[in-house]
Amino acid sequence: MKTEILSKQDLLKYWQGQRSLTRKVIEAFPESDLFNFSIGGMRPFAAMCSELIGIAVPSLTSITTNKPIKLDEKSKFTTKEELLMQWDNDTANINALFPKISDAQFQQRFVLFGEYDFKIQQHLFYFIDNEIHHRGQAYVYLRALGIEPPFFWETL
Repeated sequence: MKTEILSKQDLLKYWQGQRSLTRKVIEAFPESDLFNFSIGGMRPFAAMCSELIGIAVPSLTSITTNKPIKLDEKSKFTTKEELLMQWDNDTANINALFPKISDAQFQQRFVLFGEYDFKIQQHLFYFIDNEIHHRGQAYVYLRALGIEPPFFWETL
């Protein structure tokens, strides 16, 4: 008998929990610092968020339509409000697209952005891990700015 460790719905819930926490981190930044503050040559957090936005929904769209896409992580936002609005739109789009991936597809290989050839499951883990990585950088920024970041376990 095979025991399921993590259901597809559980994975989506986990991802959306991470996104919820990242949204709280975006909100914690003063607007100017969101777009301009950096340490040690790292990008401002808004630029990191543009990368995350350039990956999640476009990748899910590519996977669910089987159409190739190009990575576009250029910042399109000039205000925190614009960034948060796109973040919220993407959250809804992820909820709509994710169920379109069949259980069987999770183990299938898929080439994203014309170069990253992994199982779809591995791509999904990368999307989540990459977001957590950049959020960790944002925590360092917030602390350097004297701002207490949200608790990292507040993912729902």
